[in-house]
Amino acid sequence: MQFHLNGFTTGDPEISGRTEDAMALANTDALPGEVDVLIVGCGPAGLALAAQLAKFPDVKTRIVEQKDGALTHGQADGIACRTMEMFNAFGFAEKIAREACWISEVTFWKPDEADRTKITRNDRIQDVEDGLSEFPHVVLNQARVHDHFLDVMRNAPNRLEPNYSRKLESVEVGTGEYPVTAKLERTNAAHAGQIETVKAKYVVGCDGARSAVRASIGRSLKGEAAHQAWGVMDILAETDYPDIRMKSVIQSAGEGSILIIPREGGYLFRVYVELDKLAEDERVANKNITLDYLVDAANRIMNPFKLDVKEVAWWSVYEIGHRICDKFDDVPAEGIATRLPHVFIAGDACHTHSPKMGQGMNVSMQDTFNLGWKLAYVLQGRSGPELLHTYSAERKAIAQDLIDFDSAWARMLSAPIKSAENPDGVDPADVRKHFQQLGRYTAGVATVYEPSVLTGESTNQHLAEGFKIGSRFHSAPVIRLGDAKPMHLGHTIEVDGRWRIFAFGSKEEPAGANSAIRRLCTFLEQSPDSPVKKYTAKGADIDSAIDVRAVFQQGFRDLNLEAMPSLLLPKKGKYGLTDREKMFCADLKSGNDIFDMRGIDRDKGCMVIVRPDQYIAHVLPLDAHAELAAFFGGFMI
Repeated sequence: MQFHLNGFTTGDPEISGRTEDAMALANTDALPGEVDVLIVGCGPAGLALAAQLAKFPDVKTRIVEQKDGALTHGQADGIACRTMEMFNAFGFAEKIAREACWISEVTFWKPDEADRTKITRNDRIQDVEDGLSEFPHVVLNQARVHDHFLDVMRNAPNRLEPNYSRKLESVEVGTGEYPVTAKLERTNAAHAGQIETVKAKYVVGCDGARSAVRASIGRSLKGEAAHQAWGVMDILAETDYPDIRMKSVIQSAGEGSILIIPREGGYLFRVYVELDKLAEDERVANKNITLDYLVDAANRIMNPFKLDVKEVAWWSVYEIGHRICDKFDDVPAEGIATRLPHVFIAGDACHTHSPKMGQGMNVSMQDTFNLGWKLAYVLQGRSGPELLHTYSAERKAIAQDLIDFDSAWARMLSAPIKSAENPDGVDPADVRKHFQQLGRYTAGVATVYEPSVLTGESTNQHLAEGFKIGSRFHSAPVIRLGDAKPMHLGHTIEVDGRWRIFAFGSKEEPAGANSAIRRLCTFLEQSPDSPVKKYTAKGADIDSAIDVRAVFQQGFRDLNLEAMPSLLLPKKGKYGLTDREKMFCADLKSGNDIFDMRGIDRDKGCMVIVRPDQYIAHVLPLDAHAELAAFFGGFMI
């Protein structure tokens, strides 16, 4: 990380400002009358959005929650590799990785053919394929994820803290500078019944499957009814089951299925227990499922192994429902050309599914990671409000993919095991195959945005085969030229709202007077058509809107840093200090050459343009200056 640019400061560099006055939280006990963005709901989607917007001092944000305080335990726990990449941009991936349980293997158990009342290990596979991400798939209590987002919010320039004990009563969209009016009832004892009215430019509903925000804009969840019930419990137990610290899929002959997920700390684990199918009009709440019932069911399914439960940290029962809204904002499909969105929904408020593949929390956070920078750009006048149409268009397609995938997986787990008596049942080998084929999806890296104003066509994809346009930027090792530090290139992307241009050099000497890299840098630094010049605010650092970095094929000892183009050695801050961290070299020493790993054309090089949410927007030749300018001109002011 970089700090001390505008003067030496002591203390924790994670805390922006760090002066006594700056440490005061922006929140007051009462909500302000007007805000730029009002976020409803302190789940993972809401906190991911609040943590992102808290980094923009000029965006007035508040987040409200009906509960009396922060989440303490239970609910979601799976954290996909892609989510860890996002957490790294927020600055807390290492903390999560240290505390969480790493999922490395998955074991599959089926009925023992010698005695079908018992189970036997059928197979085991690696959980995440090699090279998919530099981060692992981990498991950690959702409440701890919340804690890290809350820390980011408190330490950010806005010093944001949630306003708890607020129940949303209504949301109405009108006209004017603050067109959305939200009414909230305070529910704590000291202010019970008090109604607060907040006018906002934008409201984002992250308030779950029973979303009041969704209801206020007339949208509803539609899809499959919930006819399958499951129980879940986080337990400390003594057991002779050998794979208790592995993720396990266990299918019995006649007692149903369970999933075992090891949890953080080395002792805790989660058990998902298949329950009876529900009748057409039946709800799981009417079945009066008890904790003892879940424990007994797990023991029957795991025979001949036993669970001796010592303590239950949390448990619940739920119905599997796969439902989605037709749109994720308040603009009717037929009104896109004439209306702009002012109310958005995210996470469970607009898509619900089963939790057994650990995608719900992950996809919900990606929803608002997509939306946050777009809201900031519009509020700061860097893009027109039409940009906000892209949120629903991009994220609804991804949510539908999730539901299709999750529906198939849930049906497979709930189906009876194939046997002589039931030849139409599911074969355990097919379960294993299905899981393995969808590994990229469960890792969260299968998302690909379709071509749009924010995502270019694949005309030049051949220049960087491993950086697929529309997919997340797949990091790789490099050596930083300025200090020979081995690092991951993707870790230069932080949650700061900036676009990135990674210029991958050709075989030529990059410092040469007429090299493609130098010509690109000259264009970006001097041309009136340069997107860097056009969209950087007057008086701001040259990399404050678009961060340009170069990656060279040559070894770090073979290049002269000071001979490089001045754009790659920018003068910044109030003292005009030189930033020497813009250039990188292939890691030839370790053999992890980013040019080989990501299929970069060595003869021509290329530009890889990356959005603030870490997705690849475009791949262009190094000399495609006009095309680069036209791309940014399509959505920036």
